[in-house]
Amino acid sequence: MEKDEKYIRAKKRVKNLRAFYIHLIVYILVNAMLFVINLISGAGNWWFLYPLVGWGIGVIVHGVSTLAFGIFGEEWEERKIKEYMEKDR
Repeated sequence: MEKDEKYIRAKKRVKNLRAFYIHLIVYILVNAMLFVINLISGAGNWWFLYPLVGWGIGVIVHGVSTLAFGIFGEEWEERKIKEYMEKDR
């Protein structure tokens, strides 16, 4: 495998990880703001939980897909292919 391919894959992973961190930070800040608005408004119910949970599911899916990509990336695929090819010999 060439160094260029490794660099491109590493750069893509870093870009995906950066996007996840930005998503997580925005999630925390917006939901903290919604919590404060809910407290100040005295609505009597905890409506901020609905976007917290809904968006939280999205953040979790984003995180799992980003982190799992690192675990089950191309190197893992290549190792598994070689492993199965050797078993078939």
